[in-house]
Amino acid sequence: MIVKVREKQTGSKLCAVCGQDNPFGLHAHFYTMEDDSVVALFRFNEMNQSYPHRTHGGLISAILDETIGRAIWATEPKCWGVTMKLNVEFHKPCPYNQDLICVGHITKSTKMTFEGEGVLYTRDGVMLDKGTALYFKLPLEQAVAGDESIKDEDVNVMYPDDVTEIDVPGK
Repeated sequence: MIVKVREKQTGSKLCAVCGQDNPFGLHAHFYTMEDDSVVALFRFNEMNQSYPHRTHGGLISAILDETIGRAIWATEPKCWGVTMKLNVEFHKPCPYNQDLICVGHITKSTKMTFEGEGVLYTRDGVMLDKGTALYFKLPLEQAVAGDESIKDEDVNVMYPDDVTEIDVPGK
């Protein structure tokens, strides 16, 4: 189903998942969608393998964690989360060197925590893996407290593109 992009999300320069300046990162782009879900567009590469032609489960877990955690921004854009629990189900071998899509949404939000679900798909809609997670709500200032070297431009970088709608599997 085609879903409209409400806004593109910012990234961090050197994040292992979204950091466009990280030579070893996934370079994922994240979008808040009109239905309050978050979509990540990215691809794993051969450096992300476990067995030949298979992506490592830790990296699959990382993209699910990041996508679910960013879903809170759809309704609480100033909220950051620290992962407390992550459960991942690996259903099919995840390929690399192929465009992939990860979709996350919030299932519960309280004053101190939020929970969500995420699903990883091939771009033609084959479900590969899914996960659930629980996060502690924490303002960014507290998450990086004590490190004066971190600047806003390190964690809130906009990498513009012209994506206005995405064909989202499972919708």
